[in-house]
Amino acid sequence: MNATLLALAGIFSELSLLAIGGGNTVVAEMHRQVVDVHGWMSSADFAALFALAQAAPGPNLMICALIGWRVAGLSGAMVSMAGIVGPSSLLAGLTWTVWERFREARWRTRIQRGLVPVTVGLICASALLVALSADTRWTLAAITVAVIAVALATKLHPLWLLAAGALAGVAGLG
Repeated sequence: MNATLLALAGIFSELSLLAIGGGNTVVAEMHRQVVDVHGWMSSADFAALFALAQAAPGPNLMICALIGWRVAGLSGAMVSMAGIVGPSSLLAGLTWTVWERFREARWRTRIQRGLVPVTVGLICASALLVALSADTRWTLAAITVAVIAVALATKLHPLWLLAAGALAGVAGLG
């Protein structure tokens, strides 16, 4: 296994164990690793891969496969996906029976409640990082703010907002 594949395996295995609350909680660290630490892509490229992963059907961890593909082709995609899914799945499988045994324990409820703000904070940090990477001009930032406002104020499906953003880009507003 070459050094790039080993680096991908290490990064995504570590992120797998840090992804408390889902894959989107580690997007900020994922960005830092692939853009700042290893220089495998630009922030704009990362934002484009993130948008593609979010728009495509399937799990939101698809960004890992896209990053792996971009960095090292098919083997990179496979190593990245094994890294992001493997360690946390193994840990969850090993701890599930103990966790279920203490279903009614107060400490378990407290841990779960304590992880909610951590998860929300990590997701917000990831969203901010992607927005800052993608919004390279004031018009893009304005579109992002408008989409956030509409998403928070309505129950409009996010795909409609994505389509509106695409139309804005085609119209030359972005």
